[in-house]
Amino acid sequence: MNRPHARNSLGKVFVNELFRVLEQLRFDEQVRVVVFKSEVKGVFCAGADLKERAKMDDAEVGEFVRRLRNLMDEIAALPVPTIAAIDGYALGGGLELALACDLRVAASSAKMGLIETTRGLLPGAGGTQRLPRCVGIGLAKELIFTGRQIDGQQAASMGLVNHSVPQNSEGDAAYQKATALAKEILPQVDIASGMAIEGMCYAQNIPTKDRQEGMAAFREKRPPRFIGK
Repeated sequence: MNRPHARNSLGKVFVNELFRVLEQLRFDEQVRVVVFKSEVKGVFCAGADLKERAKMDDAEVGEFVRRLRNLMDEIAALPVPTIAAIDGYALGGGLELALACDLRVAASSAKMGLIETTRGLLPGAGGTQRLPRCVGIGLAKELIFTGRQIDGQQAASMGLVNHSVPQNSEGDAAYQKATALAKEILPQVDIASGMAIEGMCYAQNIPTKDRQEGMAAFREKRPPRFIGK
């Protein structure tokens, strides 16, 4: 990510660029692991572009937040392992982006938080759902209600990140650790086999009575009545 003038904040153009990159990654069979990192020193992603959002009307805000949520879902749905390398601030939507990744590595000096409540907002791009799955409901409520920022060591102690590493002079310690982790993962990843297994599972699903019932219920606009067959 490289939007230095706005600290990698998630504006319309930047979000569209991320969508395009994700589309390319999804269908690139040479890609085995994806690392999300920042080219802007001291910041991973500062969250939504609130200067841009301040110019939107209510309908535009609703649509943009929906698009942000879809972006995080697309990251979560990538068919390869994903790692967020957090070498600086990951706030609001920036932390939600990291939460959408499979793994997170942070420099000990990094700052993370779902700070939306300090702006009269609430996490709208998956934070309320993904944070509790990392740290538990109680801690997630505390972090969201207070909008508190925590450092990499605190994040590791509560399970928000997999690893916390001391920052180096280049400012890319988390990225270096994430790259090493990716190399460790690489020999274990076999997407072709995984896709073949998915295909076999789907083939088993096609002739089931429950699938047929689900399609019928959709056509007839009624709740499905599944029987487990």
